[in-house]
Amino acid sequence: MIPRLDAKALIRGDAAPLRQLEQAATEIGFFSVTNTAISAQRAQAVLAMYRAFFQLPEADKAQVDMARTGANRGWGASGSEQVDPAANPDFKQFYDSGFEVPGSDLSVYAPNRWPEAPAGFRTEVESYYRDACAVAMQVLRAIACAIGAPADYFDAAFDRPMALLRGNYYPARPEGATARDFGIATHTDYGCLTLLATDGSPGLEVRKRGGGWIPAAAPPGDFMINFGEMMEMWTGGRVRATPHRVIGTEDERLSVPLFFNPSYDTNVAPMGSGDVISAGDHLTQRFNETYVHLQKQG
Repeated sequence: MIPRLDAKALIRGDAAPLRQLEQAATEIGFFSVTNTAISAQRAQAVLAMYRAFFQLPEADKAQVDMARTGANRGWGASGSEQVDPAANPDFKQFYDSGFEVPGSDLSVYAPNRWPEAPAGFRTEVESYYRDACAVAMQVLRAIACAIGAPADYFDAAFDRPMALLRGNYYPARPEGATARDFGIATHTDYGCLTLLATDGSPGLEVRKRGGGWIPAAAPPGDFMINFGEMMEMWTGGRVRATPHRVIGTEDERLSVPLFFNPSYDTNVAPMGSGDVISAGDHLTQRFNETYVHLQKQG
């Protein structure tokens, strides 16, 4: 069972929700939140904007094709990401944008590539990005409290976050799809915390600790939250990065994950270990393994 928690109660530090959060983070690695600062109407608006972009002719989307770059900014065509080397490249489309650092030669801070259409796309996405980062930071502070750390333990690590906002478009599962074909194959997220808005359509599945899969869904206005490999490392394995997947159904599906990751030079080695693991090196390596155009460059 994936718990559903009240964001405002977590922000207040209410004891019972924090206990539920600690259990969710250290056992299943997934939970949903409701009552955040992002309303259902706001979530539906950004989902509609991404939908309008994905409905454009392919030639228009190709104007911001990330395959022409050495980074992950812009549109990714079907087959341009492969999260599991044992599976075929994922059949979804996606659009990535993130934190920019002018003049940086680091790909995780590369300039965003904005399409000319649909009208208002950049304004809507940039505004949502700011608000989603604020919600993610509030949840991260609650996580710190839930695992017995100071509420501001993670704050300083997010001054230049490698936070990536993505719009995912999962078409209906293609005819002739095999056991090696997925909207997104089984994987764990790479970073710290993922804040996921969806259109409410089913499709996301979470691996149970004892084996098998459970469905995970949240209506617009609620958010699924899970943790990535960085958070598992950072907390010495206490917070779990749980494998998940989207096989695809007969219906299309849209989702908007914010991958909330710390600054490049953050040390995400286990708290108090004295070791050093660079957040930027970890994330860059995982991106180079996943994006097909970066695999080819390597």
